[in-house]
Amino acid sequence: MTEILAAIGEDSDREGLQDTPARVARMYESLFSGVGMNTDDAIDAVFEAESHDPVIVSGLVFYSVCEHHLLPFYGEARLGYVPNGKIAGISKLARALEVASHRPQVQERLTAEVADSIFNVLQPDGVVVELEAEHLCMAMRGVKKPGTRVLTSAVRGEFKNYPSGQEGLLALMHSR
Repeated sequence: MTEILAAIGEDSDREGLQDTPARVARMYESLFSGVGMNTDDAIDAVFEAESHDPVIVSGLVFYSVCEHHLLPFYGEARLGYVPNGKIAGISKLARALEVASHRPQVQERLTAEVADSIFNVLQPDGVVVELEAEHLCMAMRGVKKPGTRVLTSAVRGEFKNYPSGQEGLLALMHSR
């Protein structure tokens, strides 16, 4: 960080910047706390359940950092799955999103990692994960288009025990 400050013409010894390198290091430690962690392990409260009724979690705010420019992207996640004998503690689904988002990322991979973890751990009939996010690398630099949102989705499974299928789950995820 001291070298970056010098490269942009700043004096890292001036009063306002003296502690900045250490603060930035602590910030990055927090932002990238998911590095080396297995997203599947975040879903550690799993219960037997006979239900095949959909489970949907929406409004999950997330923050991540684009691996291309190390600038944030942030938004909202919607997660849905159709159980096939197992359900997870709802907070554990949010935790999987947190683990996956706290590493240098691209939104497409983040979406897939969360869907894969839910599918791997719960082995449901089907999973849908949608992320909608604004990328500061697009808002602050380059094309400079603030407010632009990127929507990614990942679908896993066959939805054989849910007659409405993936389309029905998607419709439920967007009804409010």
